[in-house]
Amino acid sequence: MNNSISRHLPNFITCLNLASGCLALVYVFKGEITIFALLVLASLLFDFLDGFVARALNAWSPMGKELDSLADMITFGLVPGAVMYHLLINSFPLVNFMTEDWAKIAGFFPFIITVFSALRLAKFNIDTRQNDSFLGMPTPAVTIFVVGLALIFGNDRFNLTPILLNSYVIAGISMILSFLLVSEIPLFALKFKSFGWSANKAQYLLIAISAGTIIMFQFVAIPLLIIFYLILSLLNNHFRLNRETIKNPNP
Repeated sequence: MNNSISRHLPNFITCLNLASGCLALVYVFKGEITIFALLVLASLLFDFLDGFVARALNAWSPMGKELDSLADMITFGLVPGAVMYHLLINSFPLVNFMTEDWAKIAGFFPFIITVFSALRLAKFNIDTRQNDSFLGMPTPAVTIFVVGLALIFGNDRFNLTPILLNSYVIAGISMILSFLLVSEIPLFALKFKSFGWSANKAQYLLIAISAGTIIMFQFVAIPLLIIFYLILSLLNNHFRLNRETIKNPNP
């Protein structure tokens, strides 16, 4: 491949991530759940591919790193905040007070996710501890969780809407997700450096749980998978610390 093309290909893919995120934002406000979910899925694919292609072509650059964060800020920062905003202003009991000025202001609360996503991305860019794993919830994981909630409302097989479409529940979820974004909780990365079982137990378990949960619960499985990811990460970190303590009993 032409060297000039290969150098710019990862950035082009990152721009596709950004464009998909912008289009997803448009369809969030149009209320087209399926379309914006598909656009977010496309963004997730482009977000994976830009890094993969950069490594494969040895085309990493400081500009690409910054561009990736800027694209993620829209797709995985602004979009989930907008989704939760859309859900909150249509939730009870807040919807009963939307003629009041205070309620209109309160409706913007879910954009706290956007603010904390910016803090998360800025922190990630300068944190040298997060090369092989994460500290705090990655912004794509938060976006997957939020899109999963929206898909549940659009395809509610289990009658969860009265529970989830509650103003206090949505505000609470927004705060929890914001906390997870900037927390110091160690979470394993989903990248495989090898295909061996011992080095990838958590990843393989998550894949197996994902397959079974999606078959059983369909769209409800999407936010559940992010919860499973968090739980598996905590268990993985606990067992890793135990192994290290056994190998090195003396501090």
